[in-house]
Amino acid sequence: MPQKLKLLVVEDEDSLRMITKDQLEIYGFEVDDAANGEQALESLKNKHYDVVLLDIRMPGIDGMEVLKSIRRDNLANKVIMLTAVDELKVAQDSLKFGANDFMSKPFDLKNLVACINRTMKE
Repeated sequence: MPQKLKLLVVEDEDSLRMITKDQLEIYGFEVDDAANGEQALESLKNKHYDVVLLDIRMPGIDGMEVLKSIRRDNLANKVIMLTAVDELKVAQDSLKFGANDFMSKPFDLKNLVACINRTMKE
């Protein structure tokens, strides 16, 4: 049996984080969650993830800073940035700093799963 992909969902909006986590588990992923950048970095130091779903705009340490730490310290294989702000500049910046892909919220779960699967094939 193939090993489950390990995902970390980083989202400061509680309801969206929990719904995303629950739905991705139904799709067969192993999912942890973090409510902010500080929690995300703590989780990443203790466990290696295949994919991090990372909200860009969060209080405290934002998603861009977490992304830079992930790339600098090789804390995860792939990173997909999530944002409610549909800005081309933010997307370009996140890709420049090492994100593998970018999705605007609200996202369709099937599209998110397809994005995760596509990202893992890159």
